[in-house]
Amino acid sequence: MSHLELGLWSFPILLGMIFLRIPIGLAMLMVGFFGTWLVTGSWIPILAQMKSLTYDTFSNYSLSIVPLFLLMGQFATRGGMSQALFKAAETWLGHRKGGVAMAAVGACAGFGAICGSSLATAATMGQVALPELRRYGYSGALATGCLAAGGTLGILIPPSVVLVIYAILTEQNIIKLFMAAMVPGVLAALGYMLTIAVYVRLKPGSAGLRERAGYGERFTAIVAVWPVLVIFAVVIGGIYLGWFTPTEGAAVGAAGTGLVALFNGGLSWRGLGEAITGTAISTGMIFFIVLGAAVYNGFLAFSQLPQEAANTVASMGVSPWLVLLVILLCYLVFGCVMDSLSMILLTIPIFFPIVSVLDFGLPAEEMALWFGVIVLIVVEVGLITPPVGMNLFVINSMAPDVPLTRTYGGALPFVLSDIIRVAILILFPTITLGLVRLLY
Repeated sequence: MSHLELGLWSFPILLGMIFLRIPIGLAMLMVGFFGTWLVTGSWIPILAQMKSLTYDTFSNYSLSIVPLFLLMGQFATRGGMSQALFKAAETWLGHRKGGVAMAAVGACAGFGAICGSSLATAATMGQVALPELRRYGYSGALATGCLAAGGTLGILIPPSVVLVIYAILTEQNIIKLFMAAMVPGVLAALGYMLTIAVYVRLKPGSAGLRERAGYGERFTAIVAVWPVLVIFAVVIGGIYLGWFTPTEGAAVGAAGTGLVALFNGGLSWRGLGEAITGTAISTGMIFFIVLGAAVYNGFLAFSQLPQEAANTVASMGVSPWLVLLVILLCYLVFGCVMDSLSMILLTIPIFFPIVSVLDFGLPAEEMALWFGVIVLIVVEVGLITPPVGMNLFVINSMAPDVPLTRTYGGALPFVLSDIIRVAILILFPTITLGLVRLLY
């Protein structure tokens, strides 16, 4: 069997191991380890690689941003920021048709701006918003569907852990990636709100009405969220303006959310220990997946699969847009069985070299930024795509009285919204790249 054939066979073997419930990091590590042995015919290269690969991978300064953003999310959850965000959005939008659901999406966007994790955003906002949605007569399908979709904003609106990993894999500027994702992230939140508005008009019985809040209550709720606004402005604004690096910005954000949680009474000594422990567990999981992906990608490099795939696609003369469509469809399929980080780590070393040799009418750097945001959105869609969307299970577990099939049905309109948004961003790359071009 040739080296290229070994590389091709590694994909079905890897997917089979995932179906057998072997952790994705361990599966990639094992396939990469034994694949390299088969390609080189000796244990010595893989053992020599393992000796240096672990240190080279985890000594990457850019990876330090991951635990800092995760700690920032832990502090934000314990500091009551999710409740304040939802309350503020609810007082301004709750009296409209579907307004409480729109408020939940808006709160998810705000919390995602200081969290960076989709599952954490969905779980946290589900605890806060789901009881209120059911209290005001929202159907189980709409309540769970909008929260599952809103949770995906955690990985799209900067800061985003997945964007950081993509930047490291493709050697792109993290700051520019954050800029490129900002406008599509805002469009995602607005698109979800528009979807809710259409949904409640097509199905009037799916949402109740909340009484209109007075302006005193509204402004009081706005004042309560000032820490979130300040932290977001300082972290993202400071990064964009060059006051500090993304890693330094993450440290500032973690310190700021920690202080807010402390002053709000949500962070005791025990809570601090739990936050650090939770961050350590999540970081260990992510870093192990990163290590497994590094070993597997080393094997793919030995097999020459990425280079051969790029050369084959370039020589076929196929339309670049058709190739992009096939890649995005692959992400939709992978999203049914894999989490977003695993998809990025597994596929970008294969797909990015292919896309890099295609002509989309953009400079190389802009193409990388645009492709990264498009991929991130499609990965996000995978989190709410039946039958195995991770966010669907997280939210449905909080509403045991809602059948999973109804949660699926409630999420489908938001999937359609995402597909429309992807099409718009593909047709008009300036929407994604406009802020980067303006500031650089």
